[in-house]
Amino acid sequence: MSEEKKVKIKLQAIVLDCSDAHELAEFYAKLLGWQKYDENPEWISVGAFPQTPFLLFQQEPEYKRPVWPDRPDEQQKSIHLDFAVSNLEAAVAHAVECGAVVSPVQYSDHWTVLFDPAGHPFCLVRE
Repeated sequence: MSEEKKVKIKLQAIVLDCSDAHELAEFYAKLLGWQKYDENPEWISVGAFPQTPFLLFQQEPEYKRPVWPDRPDEQQKSIHLDFAVSNLEAAVAHAVECGAVVSPVQYSDHWTVLFDPAGHPFCLVRE
């Protein structure tokens, strides 16, 4: 491809659907120590601006919590986030203080699966 036709594509945001955008944004702002931006009541974001990507939360009235581990005929997860942490035990305790719930199903000692307030699974991974 010639220099003239190259297109630069950069990940700007990761969007998570939820039933309460404010609640989920507040959770991730506390978890990550990022700032919450809530100019639009249906699209709330958190980030360390001007850095990208940031997290964006879209309020959906018909949102259904995902089920994890996946089960047939149940709402499937479509994405999960992994966060690298320097101290897994301390990071899990911090996440729970912020409102996360530890999954009763775990597959490794190197990461812990948790659920955010909207039910999205996410992992804290030992660096």
